[in-house]
Amino acid sequence: MNFPLDAPVTPEKLNALKERLAALKIDLSQVEASYIRCPGPGGQKVNKTSSGVYLKYPPLDIAVKWTRERSRALNRFLALRELADEIEARLSPGTSQRLTKEQKIARQKARRKRRSASAARVVESMEIKTNFQKEEENNE
Repeated sequence: MNFPLDAPVTPEKLNALKERLAALKIDLSQVEASYIRCPGPGGQKVNKTSSGVYLKYPPLDIAVKWTRERSRALNRFLALRELADEIEARLSPGTSQRLTKEQKIARQKARRKRRSASAARVVESMEIKTNFQKEEENNE
């Protein structure tokens, strides 16, 4: 596979991806690319053209499918970036920005879950107190 120089993105993003691929020592000649039809919205454009991209990296047995955009060049760039994310997560999880972002989201969800559970317990205890007080008043 060749590097997607025709992708409609800024040169800074292209250079950043090149540097990242070089840092991870990814040989683009080992990346197998195939083009598929995209599901979803886009009308006749996506129904008649194969603008979706399927990339496979056999040395690590990683595959990425990207069909989000209508442009094949942009899908190829985004799929290659996603492939680099997957490879980085597998090779060096400590430096992977994607894994740190996923871990941060998981911590936030856990914190929200704990807070809502404790809030539910407080509401439940308040309901029990009010019910107990009502029963005492009825017994008098």
